[in-house]
Amino acid sequence: MPSCEGEALRELYINLPLSEEAVAQLRAGDWAYLSGPVIAARDAAHKRMVEALARGEKLPVDLRGQVIYYVGPTPAPPGKVIGSAGPTTAARMDPFTVPLLEVGLKGAIGKGGRSPKVREAFQRFRAVYFLAVGGAGAILAQHIVRCEVLAYEDLGTEAIRLLELDAFPVLVCYDIYGGDLLIEGRLRWQQALV
Repeated sequence: MPSCEGEALRELYINLPLSEEAVAQLRAGDWAYLSGPVIAARDAAHKRMVEALARGEKLPVDLRGQVIYYVGPTPAPPGKVIGSAGPTTAARMDPFTVPLLEVGLKGAIGKGGRSPKVREAFQRFRAVYFLAVGGAGAILAQHIVRCEVLAYEDLGTEAIRLLELDAFPVLVCYDIYGGDLLIEGRLRWQQALV
């Protein structure tokens, strides 16, 4: 089961987009270093995508096998690819997550927990939720080697972007086996108090 029961944490290097094999090997509590393309999108872009799906329209990006990073990066300083790129609170995307999983999304990166409905949907659709360290946007940006706007440019920092990651550090929070790092971590902490 997950590695937060006193076992050493596993470290896995994962190439994106996520394959079924990669998803199957990830367990709650694993450190994963992601390399390859991810979609960057926040609240406003999620709302537009879900509204487009409800109207039967095609999305501006193909989400099959993709990971979405919940980030609205700051402008790139001179000589840099991107500005600060820390995760936003994932629960804000909960109202939009299930429809995106239904069209093939395989993973998401954010901070904080998700609703029970969304946790169950990640498992049902065989997708993974990753945690990135909040407050470390400048450090995380060092693992982003390319950034380009793909859609909804009018949304500014919340536009849909394509980011290329290089060993981007995340923790597996929810895996396809029902593992939940946040619940397991709380239980472990409570047991340590006894």
